[in-house]
Amino acid sequence: MADRVYNVLFLCTGNTARSILAESILRKLGAGRFNAYSAGSQPKGTVNPFALKVLAAEGYPTAGLRSKSWSEFAGPDAPAFDFIFTVCDNAAGEACPVWPGKPVTAHWGIEDPAAVEGGDLAREAAFVAAFRFLKNRIAAFAALPLSGLDALALDNRLRGIGRMEGATSSAQV
Repeated sequence: MADRVYNVLFLCTGNTARSILAESILRKLGAGRFNAYSAGSQPKGTVNPFALKVLAAEGYPTAGLRSKSWSEFAGPDAPAFDFIFTVCDNAAGEACPVWPGKPVTAHWGIEDPAAVEGGDLAREAAFVAAFRFLKNRIAAFAALPLSGLDALALDNRLRGIGRMEGATSSAQV
């Protein structure tokens, strides 16, 4: 498995915030080793402007980011995924499409920054926190020696990453 590029899909319900942040972060941190994608079970069709603002402020790519359905990745022309990570508790509990190739899956739930109420400062702070939590998880994932881990070790490492700081209660199980 050395020197190969892995396809990774981040799933959330609306595909407007957390999964979008994760896609952009992995595009930058995993460039050359990973192809990053995101989708939602019930996409809202737009990316949250705070997600784009935080990504741009942190120097992460925003070009081409869009809210899309996971059905876009369930067809015969879709990339074969090596890894699929749910980043919201709702998506983790939903019945997912059958993904070809039996990708490795894990739940990395964090609180929804788009659900934070209040003024722009409070909302932006929630997105900055979500960005930081996801960046830490994705950096840990990208640093894994994927070709040197057996299935059980990989599963344990991915579950551990999902329990890092900022995990929702269901991610800590």
